[in-house]
Amino acid sequence: MTNKSKSQLWSDWGRQEDGRQSAPAATRNRDAILEVLKQELPDSGTILEIAAGTGEHAVYFAPQFPHLSWQSTDYEDDKIESITAWQKHSPSANLLKPETLDASADIWPVETHQPAAPITAILCVNMIHIAPWSATLGLFAGAGRVLPVGGKLILYGPFKKNAQHTAPSNDAFDKKLKSRDPSWGIRDLADLDQLASAQKFSGHREYAMPANNYTVVWEKGA
Repeated sequence: MTNKSKSQLWSDWGRQEDGRQSAPAATRNRDAILEVLKQELPDSGTILEIAAGTGEHAVYFAPQFPHLSWQSTDYEDDKIESITAWQKHSPSANLLKPETLDASADIWPVETHQPAAPITAILCVNMIHIAPWSATLGLFAGAGRVLPVGGKLILYGPFKKNAQHTAPSNDAFDKKLKSRDPSWGIRDLADLDQLASAQKFSGHREYAMPANNYTVVWEKGA
């Protein structure tokens, strides 16, 4: 996804002796995201989580949806270790073994060895603004390949609207991101809609979230 570790962006991430990492943002945003997931997740299948990070979201969300399988993935080895440690610490019967996945890859591992229950939704939290544009291109292309008609791509994070930031704090955050890596930055929903349309996804639904973030949902058409 990027040759720079996402964790370098956050100096306040903690690590337990058993390998569990903790991101304060994961605790802050999980309940708001959960309320959207309760409205948007399907009745069956596997949820594919891209860039699952520490793994805290997975162990919090999965028990809320026992009828679904939860497949966490990440690009970085230390995040896979953290996800594994969190699953051992907070087990749930529907949590699948985490896998390494590069969103920008032409073929995702789940395409060559699919989970027992088909993938019916993809969740990606706080990735596309701290990864190069190629990761966003790969995310939408992969979603187009993997998801069936009616499947949903769900993104959370900061977004631009009509080339404008939605808050001054997001403008400052965008500048900070680009100072760390010029290929990073807050993405515009209009650009994402173009990618979605090319993969036969419908126009998005958006949910305003705390701290000037949004959860955005695209649904795969026929």
